[in-house]
Order: sequence, then structure tokens, then C-alpha cells
Amino acid sequence: MRLGAPLFSAPDDPAAIAAEHRRLGYGAAYCPKVTLADGDRVRAIREAFAAADVTIAEVGAWNNMLDRDEAKRTANIDYVCERLALADEVGATCCVNIAGSRNPTRWDGPHPENLSEEVFEVIVDNVRYVLDTVRPTRTRFAIEMTPHTLPDGPEAYRRLVEAVDRPAFAVHLDPANVVSSPRRYYDTTSLLRECFATLGPWVVSCHAKDTLMHEALTVHIDEVRPGLGTLDYATFLTELSRLPGDVPLMLEHLETAEEYAAGTEYIRRVASEVGLAFNGA
Repeated sequence: MRLGAPLFSAPDDPAAIAAEHRRLGYGAAYCPKVTLADGDRVRAIREAFAAADVTIAEVGAWNNMLDRDEAKRTANIDYVCERLALADEVGATCCVNIAGSRNPTRWDGPHPENLSEEVFEVIVDNVRYVLDTVRPTRTRFAIEMTPHTLPDGPEAYRRLVEAVDRPAFAVHLDPANVVSSPRRYYDTTSLLRECFATLGPWVVSCHAKDTLMHEALTVHIDEVRPGLGTLDYATFLTELSRLPGDVPLMLEHLETAEEYAAGTEYIRRVASEVGLAFNGA
């Protein structure tokens, strides 16, 4: 396993960025800011991070591949292709997005069509198009599970992987995204075991977050810093450690360097308690 997080006040030089990750004890990183057109910087990032033994965990694509507006949808999918090509050139573990949404005002919002069979088929076509256009050789393309878009759980994700039927399509696992009911919230151990049992052969990268449910009607579950919720990190890390290779585990969505430091410390402490350690630290 490799642990990583965003940097605050990051330097611009690729070698300095990689060195800062090592100083903080991280063996994995988000891809530094770069475009595919800047070939010299892409090459410098790839070489500097390899020399420092810091894995570039992911290149984010983060847009709506299901936008109702045809022009926007086409532009979004073209951007995803560009980001996947960048991930391949920079040597990242994966390029990651979500499937998108039919919601007209929020790119990742809920909509009744999101869970339909028709949208499932569109997602399959979109993923195949991206992979067949780019044909990556060093990286994978993945989309995350979310509570109100497909795939919305491990079985739905496995069905999508099998339907896409491309070796470069993989799983980016963010289990906190599908802690979407009291049943899952109070038994994240079973959810995590199901995720790894169902998706383990395809998991190439993970996000580290936590969830906290409010004591009010109706159900409301917030995303919080690792250690402030109920996600069973002992099981998460144990299952992750059993996968082949150094799978990155990346913290995200926190506001300050201090929060990331606290989340990192918590994850490292749990890892130590179950007899595990992170490579590249």
C-alpha cells in the first residue's frame, strides 16, 4: 500500500514536488498541475516521481459524461480522453471520473434516470469510447461509485466492468461514497469486505474518507476526515494490503494541511495497530 494526500503551497519544480511528498512520508501523490500539450513538463514529472519512488496515483477528469446538452457532453468526453492520455504519459496508476448525471443543474447530482438501465448502457458506451480512443498502455481508466449515480455499489460496479469488457477499465474504490443508508453506515465492515470480495481483482487505487450520520430525520450522512466517523479502517487497510502491488490510498476533500496531517496520522495509527505499513514512506 502507498499513502498520499494533496500538498498545500506546493513548489512548481517536479523534483521539489516529489521531494516534498517524501518529506511528509507519502509514497503516492496526485498528479501535479500539467497539460498533455506540455510534453517537457510531463516528462519531467514522470522522471522526477519515479526517481523519488513516489507513485502518481491518479489524474482526475471530474466532469459530467452524461450531460443532457450534446455539445457539453461531447466536450466533456473529449476532455476525459485528454486526461486519460495524460495519465498514460505521466505514468499515473489511473485516470478517474464519475459516470456523471442527468441532473440539469448539478453535474454529480441525483436524478431518477441515473439508476436506469438506459443510462447504464450509455455509461458502458462512454467508457468504451474513451478507452478505444486513447488505448492506454501504462494506466487504467476508472469511475467511482456514488450514492445516486451508477455504479452505486460493488455489484453494480462489477456488472459495469464486465459489460465494458476492456482490460484497461479498472476500479477506483471510494467506499465512503456508498455509505448511503443506516444499514451500511452501521456495518461498514461488511460493506468493505463485499467491495474487496467483489471488486478486488480490478482495484487499482482508493480514496480515504470517513462518514458521520446526524441524529435527525431524515437520514443525512456527512463526509468527514478519516477517524471522525464510523468507517472500519482496520478492515479497509487489511483488505487493501492483500491486493497485489502497491495500491495507492489517497486522502481528499479536506480544507487544511492540519486536517490532512491528522487524517494521515489516524490512518497510520490504525495500520500500525493491525500490523501493516505503507511502502514509499
